[in-house]
Amino acid sequence: MTVVGPFGLSVRDQALEADVQAGLAAVEEGLLDATKSGVPFITEAAQHLVRAGGKRFRPLLVMLASQFGDPYAPGVVPSAVVVELTHLATLYHDDVMDEADVRRGVESANQRWGNSVAVLTGDFLFARASYILADLGPDAVRIQAEAFERLVTGQILETAGPTEGRDPVDHYLDVLGGKTGSLVAVACRFGAMMSGADETVVDVLTQYGERLGVAFQLADDVLDIASDSHESGKTPGTDLREGIPTLPVLRLRERVEKLGLPEDIALCELLDSDLTDDTRHAEALARLRVHPALEQARKDTVRFAEEARATLAPLRDCDAKTSLVELCDLVVHRAG
Repeated sequence: MTVVGPFGLSVRDQALEADVQAGLAAVEEGLLDATKSGVPFITEAAQHLVRAGGKRFRPLLVMLASQFGDPYAPGVVPSAVVVELTHLATLYHDDVMDEADVRRGVESANQRWGNSVAVLTGDFLFARASYILADLGPDAVRIQAEAFERLVTGQILETAGPTEGRDPVDHYLDVLGGKTGSLVAVACRFGAMMSGADETVVDVLTQYGERLGVAFQLADDVLDIASDSHESGKTPGTDLREGIPTLPVLRLRERVEKLGLPEDIALCELLDSDLTDDTRHAEALARLRVHPALEQARKDTVRFAEEARATLAPLRDCDAKTSLVELCDLVVHRAG
């Protein structure tokens, strides 16, 4: 039994382990190759987050999904590179929007080189992903384009906020389906599709990826409040500081609407104050860490992970399916 991929996923079958390890190694080479430029500065900026590491969650899903067809098919590794490049590009842009200082345990690109370079580097990565995608066929291009539209739409909806009368939690979950679920779903879809798996299998894995992606982001929401920067690899409470309401905050506000407890109202008032002030920010984090709203957000994470697990039921039993099930548990474990 060997640990591979993010969160310490245990792969018990030697053949599967070998396939996954070889696939992830090939993806790493592909990422470094795709981020090279004739301009050394662009190479440095584009490889900044690649070399910082990361969980490679999406490439791992591509490799596991490919096990339901031919995992050695020529499109499997390039499709994993495309998905990870797209993900990395969004991180450069997210850090500019969030004014983040740290990403993956290193100085963020915007902090190091400024916002313009960070945005343009993200654009460069999108361009390289498109270049690779063009060789994977028109269906792959369309699927990626649809996912990218959903991703951007999710980001815009997050910025705009819920419309009048819309439940803020429902709105937020829709946002996560676009921002995170869409690309995780594509990772599973590409892995199955490029390997030649049956269309029913492709559909099942796509649905699994959508739900797992939302659970993954909800776990990140919990981590953003509950962990320190050493654990998460980024500055804790970044969304909090920027006034972006993640699920723990939305559950707090929901609780205020239902119960109207003075201590909850006071915490909401603190969250609505200027959290660029380090003292207020630290106090808000400390109080949220022990609040029932954080536990409710953990339960929401568990619910989506369980839904992801349930979608796998129609698939044949095999070691790859077992690993996909275990990923559901590991995503929940991240949230405590």
